Amino acid sequence: MSRPGPIIGEQPGSIMVAGELVQEHLRADPGGAPDDITVVRKSPEPEPEPEPEPEKRELLDETAAMLPNGEAPAEEEEGKPPETRLYRRRFVVLAVFSLYSLVNAFQWIQYSIITNVFARYYRATNEQINWLSIVYMLAYVPLIFPATWLLDRRGLRLTALLGAGLNCAGAWLKCCSVRPELFAVTVTAQVICSVAQVFILGLPSRIASVWFGPREVSTACATAVLGNQLGTAIGFLLPPVLVPNTPNDMKLTGHNISIMFYGTAAISTGLFILTATVIKDRPPLPPSQAQAVLLDSPLQDYSYRQSILNLMKNKAFVLLLISYGILTGSFYSVSTLLNQMIMDCYKDQELNAGRIGLTLVVAGMVGSILCGLWLDHTKTYKMTTLTVYGLSFLGMVVFSFTLDLSNIYLVFFTAGVLGFFMTGYLPLGFEFGVEITYPESEGTSSGLLNAFAQIFGIIFTLIQGKLTTDFNPLAGNLFLCAWIFVGVLLTALIKSELKRHNVNISAENNNLQALPTECPGDFPSEKTTNGVTPGALLSLSQETSL
Repeated sequence: MSRPGPIIGEQPGSIMVAGELVQEHLRADPGGAPDDITVVRKSPEPEPEPEPEPEKRELLDETAAMLPNGEAPAEEEEGKPPETRLYRRRFVVLAVFSLYSLVNAFQWIQYSIITNVFARYYRATNEQINWLSIVYMLAYVPLIFPATWLLDRRGLRLTALLGAGLNCAGAWLKCCSVRPELFAVTVTAQVICSVAQVFILGLPSRIASVWFGPREVSTACATAVLGNQLGTAIGFLLPPVLVPNTPNDMKLTGHNISIMFYGTAAISTGLFILTATVIKDRPPLPPSQAQAVLLDSPLQDYSYRQSILNLMKNKAFVLLLISYGILTGSFYSVSTLLNQMIMDCYKDQELNAGRIGLTLVVAGMVGSILCGLWLDHTKTYKMTTLTVYGLSFLGMVVFSFTLDLSNIYLVFFTAGVLGFFMTGYLPLGFEFGVEITYPESEGTSSGLLNAFAQIFGIIFTLIQGKLTTDFNPLAGNLFLCAWIFVGVLLTALIKSELKRHNVNISAENNNLQALPTECPGDFPSEKTTNGVTPGALLSLSQETSL
């Protein structure tokens, strides 16, 4: 039996000193307490928290200095995902963007749908009038790279202002071109509108991702694309009504053109003011966990050049680039040459040519919304994209062989079926591209998709126009059918990896934390994807390629 030692417990100071000595001795001797010491404790003392690392302590001190009363911020609970929130303002942003995108699309097609009227008024050829549509596609290709760089570096607001402002300027310049000898002025105005389009077409996926939640992002993107489609539809409908074919009265034709141009300019001005008032770069809090992860990556870590290289190394995205370009370019070609195809098969049917174009696009708008809703609920991007692409091919074949059957009502029906799938595919391509390229910028992926669409649109319009003029509309349409079939095969080869969706799902299951900015020495075995640590991203695929 051990000899009792001195009892410690008389003064607070001696209790603390002795307690610390005993604890150090116990830690040094894991076998237990020594026999010659008896310790009387009033209550167990909690273990002191470890001191923060020097870098972390310095960061906390700096943060505390910026807060009122010098209080340090409360640390986030471990495992708790970043805070997200949805704002009502997102619907206003989406509405304003959709409206000025609508006006820009209207100005694209307003010449082509009444090619014969403008050709007679400006004493130009059909091919020259076609170039007023082609210039939209031509301007996009070289300007998309500086435009997407501007979107990524300067933000959504400045890009939107440039798009709405240039659209307004081009519309007013057209008002000064209403004289037969001023064809060069109307071409210049159309070039300005085509530059505005560069700052418009890449925004739907950015607005949807930055402002809308994960369960509504596909529908929001489809709605933003819908504005552009609605503008095309109105461009098919109104010009034949506002500027009817009056070959024996050029003064009346000029007056009608003037009414159309001034009305467009007035609406464009109002929308530019709304854009400056409403659209902001992003909401105060991110709408989704995927956006929260991206916000943790500082701007200086982002490299536009590296983003392009990453996308070009992504085999699935390269296949999507080509297949998207083929189908969307085919839509641009059909839209540009629709008046000439209808007039070749049905004489004096300018009004019906516009109405058929309206049917084509309105059916596509319905398809866009339905596809967006379907994707938000199922996330079956690969299967939906492939199905819509295949049905677009079948619709193009049916439209080609029923165009010259002397039944214009049948053309209305087949054009509606074609538009439902072909135009409905546009938002699918955008959203699928964002999913398989996350965390790369939505503006960069959308911009490249649109660039390829414009390139194919130029090529297809020129070749189909030549085949239609030299042979007949069937020859030009069969040319498009062959290419769309190639697009179906390429789409089937795309490997689906829903990276953005998996990040959101993982966050909902409390398996994801927004990582801080990567510092030298942190995560030594991992590389960053343009500033975003792949440790925060999951690569689990919920779909497989066929």
